[in-house]
Amino acid sequence: MQSSGSKATSPFLDTRSAARYLLLSPKTLEKHRILGGGPKFRKHGRRVLYHLDDLNAWSEAQVRRSTSDPGSES
Repeated sequence: MQSSGSKATSPFLDTRSAARYLLLSPKTLEKHRILGGGPKFRKHGRRVLYHLDDLNAWSEAQVRRSTSDPGSES
């Protein structure tokens, strides 16, 4: 999935495309940027962009074994 107007080989996604990639809403990513805890993002001028590697790394860090798992692996 690429942001509109980006090169077909670009590893960067805008907020809407990154949210779609993670199956989240763009508002959720915006909230994570303000409060922290979300995927790494980059500012290219005024544009917020997410690199695919950062989205995948953040998603991997969200793996849980149960609903009571705080997320720390032993």
